[in-house]
Amino acid sequence: MLANQIKIRAIKLRKKGFSLQEISQSLNIAKSTASLWLRKISLSEEAIKKLAQKEILGRSKAVSSKKQTREKQLQVIQHNAADLIKTINYSPSSAKIFCALLWWCEGNKKDSFVRFTNSDETLIKNFLYVFRQGFSLNEDKFRVLVHVHAYHNDEQQKLFWSKVTKIPLSQFHKSFQKTNTGIRKHNNYQGCIAVTYYDAKIAKELEAIYNAFTLKNRGVR
Repeated sequence: MLANQIKIRAIKLRKKGFSLQEISQSLNIAKSTASLWLRKISLSEEAIKKLAQKEILGRSKAVSSKKQTREKQLQVIQHNAADLIKTINYSPSSAKIFCALLWWCEGNKKDSFVRFTNSDETLIKNFLYVFRQGFSLNEDKFRVLVHVHAYHNDEQQKLFWSKVTKIPLSQFHKSFQKTNTGIRKHNNYQGCIAVTYYDAKIAKELEAIYNAFTLKNRGVR
């Protein structure tokens, strides 16, 4: 087909509302060639509407494609993470290291007791899991202080945290009432708790483990 004939067909397609990409693929010409031929072509309102709809559809497809790509990447990451966790041998030694790292981030820095404070139930569970795995504990030495707002039901909050921590209600202190203006209420917020274990020896050991871990990663032996 002669170039002039191809150009005439390109103009006809453009006036019908075909995109440059569609025209270049249909006539087997470069998109840049189609753009050069058609840049001065006047379009009807109907053709403009068709092109606008195609542009919107193209953007939607691009967004959907990117979303699917992100979801697939996330699935791979989650799968790899699950495989990594399966390789961990939760020996008392490794559990102590994990516990020391968590404690240093969210725990007290006193050597007379171990205290871990947070409002995230998953983090509380993780800390208590490695704490119990790493050390031989006397469960009677646990104490829990719940921080509640005026909109909380104190007994319900204690019961919730008792189930999370597996510490009986008899070892809960009187709750600490936090000030609240009442203007903002956090839905599904269960309050914050401080879990304390009274054992100075374990507290000193946790700090020593953390310090040893830090020194090793500084290259100090």
